[in-house]
Amino acid sequence: MPHPLLPDITPVAASTAAAHGFELVEIQILTHLQPMTVRVQIRCTDGSDVSLDDCAGFSGPMGEALESQALLTEAYVLEISSPGIGEQLQSDRDFQTFRSYPVEVLYRDDEGREQRQQGSLLERNADHVQVNVRGRIKRIARASVISVQLISPTG
Repeated sequence: MPHPLLPDITPVAASTAAAHGFELVEIQILTHLQPMTVRVQIRCTDGSDVSLDDCAGFSGPMGEALESQALLTEAYVLEISSPGIGEQLQSDRDFQTFRSYPVEVLYRDDEGREQRQQGSLLERNADHVQVNVRGRIKRIARASVISVQLISPTG
């Protein structure tokens, strides 16, 4: 269940990120940790990687923005990070960024059964997701694709 302050904090985080050249990926409020933790994930709007210096540099303005809104009334820890590997690919940008990376595609075949296909991501277009499987191109109808997940090179 999302924290009740999330709808109020998300726009603050998104506008602060945008003002500093980042895109807000996700924000979480973890109340089961002591002190409470506000976890903010960002990515660079220009497509470059988020560095440790980027996270450290964004921490101050993000903390100031949260404090100025006075939404959080108890002590908290602010964590700034980037999404990292192991995530599902969703946006066109994700598919461009991770072209040639090893992926696992979960999809439904013609009989409606779930199937998994591992290979190197070639591309996603309006109609298909294309994966290189041991030198052969496997085209999977985009409408049949359930998810595309990054995997480690060994599977």
